[in-house]
Amino acid sequence: MDSKAKLYMQRAENEIILAKTNFDISMDNKLKEVLKLKIENTFFNDVISQCYYSIFYAAKAYLISRNMGTEAPEEHRKTYEAFEKIVDSGKVNRELLEIYESEAEKAEVLLKIFHLEKKKRGRFTYDVNANANIPYAKESLENARKFVSIIKNLIEKEE
Repeated sequence: MDSKAKLYMQRAENEIILAKTNFDISMDNKLKEVLKLKIENTFFNDVISQCYYSIFYAAKAYLISRNMGTEAPEEHRKTYEAFEKIVDSGKVNRELLEIYESEAEKAEVLLKIFHLEKKKRGRFTYDVNANANIPYAKESLENARKFVSIIKNLIEKEE
C-alpha cells in the first residue's frame, strides 16, 4: 500500500477506535466515575463525527491508491465526488457510497447545529437528551467499520 494511502487508512482506523471509546465512555457510568466525568456526560455526537471522518479518510486512502488524490479547497466534496465516480464505474459496490452518504448527512446535521448556535440565527429545536443519539451512534460505528474494512481489503487486493 502506498505510504500516503497507508497513513490515511491508519487515520481511518484510529477514528473508529476513538469513536468506539467515546461510545463506551458514554454508556458506562463506572468508567465515567474513573475518568471523573459527570454521569450525564455523553459523546454520541463525537461518535457520529468520528465515524464520518473514518469513512472520509478511508475513501481518501482508496483514491490515493488509485492515483486520484484530492486536496483543499473543498476536499470533502471533491473526495465524495471522486469516490462516487468510482462507484458509478462499477469498481466499488454502490452500498459503500450509500454508507458514505448516510454518515456525511449525519455529520452535516451536527455541523448545521454548530453553525446555528454560533450565529444565533432563528430558532432550532433539537432533542437535548443525548440518549436519543444512541441508535445513530451505533449505526455510525457499524457503517464505519464496514466501510473501512471493505476499502482496506480493496486496496490490498489491488496491490
